[in-house]
Amino acid sequence: MKKRGILNAQLSYLLAALGHKDLFMIGDAGMPIPEGVEVVDLVLTAGVPTFKQVLDAVLDEVQVEGYYLAHEIKEFNPELEEYIKVGLPEAEVEYMPHEDLKKFSGKCRFAIRTGEFSPYPNVILRAGVVF
Repeated sequence: MKKRGILNAQLSYLLAALGHKDLFMIGDAGMPIPEGVEVVDLVLTAGVPTFKQVLDAVLDEVQVEGYYLAHEIKEFNPELEEYIKVGLPEAEVEYMPHEDLKKFSGKCRFAIRTGEFSPYPNVILRAGVVF
């Protein structure tokens, strides 16, 4: 039995299978997931788990070279935007309208649904390499 790191078998497998440049998303409880994108639904109750908890766990296991956020996060959730920037200081960031981010999420290999209920806590991450 695994004793540390991500214990969710589905999520652990999907993260381990990522290749360079693969896209995946961490989203809130209401983010629509396009048909054909595998969903890891972690929602237990409103706010559980939080976006921050899931992001931290994922960043402990995955190299990220870039990420995509909705422009709207700057106005409606600047604290979370800053949290993401601090967690990914070396990664490139690109902003787009929320509607475009939802469409772009169709290119993701999988999406992780959190219990987050704050505005615009959705990020698409681009896998990097560790060498």
